[in-house]
Parts: sequence; structure tokens; C-alpha cells
Amino acid sequence: MNDQIFETVVSTLDPQGTPHLAPMGVRYLAGDAPSVRLLPFKPSRTLDHILSRGTAVLNVLTDTRVFAGCVTGRRTWPTVPLNGVAGVRLACALRHLALQLTDVQPDAQRPVLTLSVVQAQDHAPFLGFNRAQAAVIEGAVLVSRLHLLPLHQIQNEMRPLQVAIDKTAGPQEREAWQWLCEAVARHALQLDSPSNLNGATA
Repeated sequence: MNDQIFETVVSTLDPQGTPHLAPMGVRYLAGDAPSVRLLPFKPSRTLDHILSRGTAVLNVLTDTRVFAGCVTGRRTWPTVPLNGVAGVRLACALRHLALQLTDVQPDAQRPVLTLSVVQAQDHAPFLGFNRAQAAVIEGAVLVSRLHLLPLHQIQNEMRPLQVAIDKTAGPQEREAWQWLCEAVARHALQLDSPSNLNGATA
């Protein structure tokens, strides 16, 4: 059985205290003490920050513009300092979990980080699932892999997601989806540019 992974946004602080945001799947671990597991890819600023500071904040949210924004170069989102622990949460977070690093399993590609929950707080109600939000998150995952997957595969996988956008998206989801479509279009133009064509025939 596959691990159940939940899509969140992790906020960390660099050595100067500047917030960094990264969409990331998280595994919630069963046990007496609440904890989570992250598997960030190398290289990763999130990984570097967690290893250096030993802390991170997990943001649970439905404003999918943050997911789409982070993978299309829009990483500046309002944050709020936490009370009692080091770190910041997203202002739009419905819930946040402040985390403390407790274990690291080294790996050449994806180290396994286990972090205990030291603070948990709700900020706004969860109103229910929205198909367009799920479509934006899946589209953001695809855009984050533009450098890894063939363009036609990404385009084929985004087409059925458009149906959920057309039927159920609100203004936030439509804006986020537009950013993702623009990123795919820019990537297609780069692949078709003369320099790339010359490189392919050299």
C-alpha cells in the first residue's frame, strides 16, 4: 500500500531569518507523540534550512495560489511570526504545525527527515473539498517537473485537469491555473527556440 501523502507548504528560515516557502508532501506518523516525515530532494533550500536550524513550520491551506506561485517564481507571500517558537506561518494558513527535527536518515537523493510537532493551531475553518483546488495542486506538481518530464506528457496530463477548473474554480483557482499554463507555454517556447534546435542537431 502506498504511503498517504498530504500536500502542504513548508516554511523555513534561512541563516539571516528570511522566510522561504516550498510546497511539499508530508506523511503524518502514528504514535504517542505527533510527528511528521518529510523527504525533500537534494539540493534544497528547505533541506538546508531544516538541517541548520532544526525547525520548520507546516502550513495547511486551501489558497492554491501559493502552490502555483511557488513553482512559477512567486514565492513572496504574507507570513506571520509564531508565538513561543521560532518560525513563521503563512497568513492564509488554515492550520499550522511548528516542527522540531528529531531524526535524519541520510540519502544521496532524498534524505528522510522526522520532525516532532511542538505547536499546533487552527486559524480558519476548512469549508470542504474543491475539485479545482485539487487540479491546481496537481498542475503545480507537473510544472515543478518541467525539467524532468517530456513536454507532451505534462500537456496531456493537464488537459483533463482543465475540466475541473472550468466547472468548479473560483477567482483564486483561475489565477493560479493561469500562472501554471503560462509556465508550460514558456517552456514550450524555450524548447522550440533556435538555440535549442541547433543544440539538438549539433
